[in-house]
Amino acid sequence: MAVFASEHPLVKHKVSLLREESISVKSFRELANEIATILTVEATTNLALKQTPITCWSGTISAPILANKNPTLVPILRAGLGMLDGALKILPCAKISVVGLKRNEETLQPESYYQNIVADIEERTAIIIDPMLATGGSALATIELLKSTGSKSIIALFLVAAPEGIEALQSAHPDVDLYVASIDEKLNDQGYILPGLGDAGDKLFGTIA
Repeated sequence: MAVFASEHPLVKHKVSLLREESISVKSFRELANEIATILTVEATTNLALKQTPITCWSGTISAPILANKNPTLVPILRAGLGMLDGALKILPCAKISVVGLKRNEETLQPESYYQNIVADIEERTAIIIDPMLATGGSALATIELLKSTGSKSIIALFLVAAPEGIEALQSAHPDVDLYVASIDEKLNDQGYILPGLGDAGDKLFGTIA
């Protein structure tokens, strides 16, 4: 597994703004999508190309075109939806696969309550999008679900990630590359990322108490 922590100055700046305690829902949504756009550019840098004949004003030329089908974007419900519009700015033709997870209060493990994966997943790169990689439980469950449906190429995008979550994914799925806006310090005793963003889902959906 390769871990790519963005070095883009705008990403660093926007993540810092996301951390503001008093940030509005509107600003949090806008920044999350802006960062997702830049991360999607970085995450698609190595997509394969093929030379294809096209007709332009000066005649027929050979031009580089994506060799494979467009990736499928995979937001993890619900917070992943907050990055979807930003990713779609770069991949407007992408198919969207959706994974809904909730925590089992007895086992404390994520369980799928909804999934809708594109039928030809084996022919597309799957790009998981989710604001937070904390313990890694949701990401691990999503990767395992995608692989069980035939996915052979998976990339994961996160706004902030804890070292513990990165280590969990590296150990279980070394073939999955991670693109993150920030690698934060650690998890606290309750499993929250420090310094983190707080509850990204609540901030995106305006459900903060």
